[in-house]
Amino acid sequence: MVNCNGIIQENTSIGIESNRGFLYGDAIFETIKVLDNKVLFLEDHYFRLMASMRICRMEIPMLFTMEYVEAQILQLINALPASPAFRVRFSVYRTDGGFYAPVSNEVAFVVTAMPIEKASYTIEKDKYEVELYKDFHVTTHLLSTLKTNNKLLHVVGSVFAKENGYDNCLLLNEEKNIVEALQNNIFMKIGNVISTPPISQGCINGIMRKQVLALLSKMEGYEVKEAVISPFDLQKADELFLTNVISGIQPITKYRKKEYGIEFTAEVLKRLNAQIRLS
Repeated sequence: MVNCNGIIQENTSIGIESNRGFLYGDAIFETIKVLDNKVLFLEDHYFRLMASMRICRMEIPMLFTMEYVEAQILQLINALPASPAFRVRFSVYRTDGGFYAPVSNEVAFVVTAMPIEKASYTIEKDKYEVELYKDFHVTTHLLSTLKTNNKLLHVVGSVFAKENGYDNCLLLNEEKNIVEALQNNIFMKIGNVISTPPISQGCINGIMRKQVLALLSKMEGYEVKEAVISPFDLQKADELFLTNVISGIQPITKYRKKEYGIEFTAEVLKRLNAQIRLS
């Protein structure tokens, strides 16, 4: 079941031969977690979606209020078999017509969902090894910070990771600085300083990144900052961890010959789950 422009149906019946999201990557999306029929971080997802549409010069329909977006998600969830949690993708694409230059800036949307077995965030893997992906680089401009259908770098990077037995890869920008992982933002702890690359470096403007930054700022005894991270910094780190809205927080345990602890990361994860339960 899918929600296609507000109508629950078996499938979208959208023809890919004319769909701009398929032909030109002319689409944006939000990956959202729904827990116990509640859309987590709804306001942050909504405002990121609206900002992305504006940056991509899409026309925002008058009915696209936060309440409307929430209702479309829950309408689909309630039409599916019950599950404690769902992974939702809310996709917005420019309507058919034109080549690179669209005929119109009007949009349509599709909402899809799949059940998630674990409701709470947990450390999914005890051993988690990463490597740098150096074949292609993230460009340091605003479009790189958006969740668009233009994710070929992340796709081929994921193929590289799978072929070489890594759990994930870290991406670099043109300045050879660490930007993010293939599906996640990255945080680094050295002593009492926790840092993550600033958006200006080209990383995704992650919803969980924002939540974790706010959570870390409340932890006494630590300095939290957005700062450039070089590959050399990874060798000095005490802990590294990745964030996204579906998996939550995943510690990195190995990069090349360097192994990392997970104690601080586990504490952050514990506080994240407590925050969600209280919200």
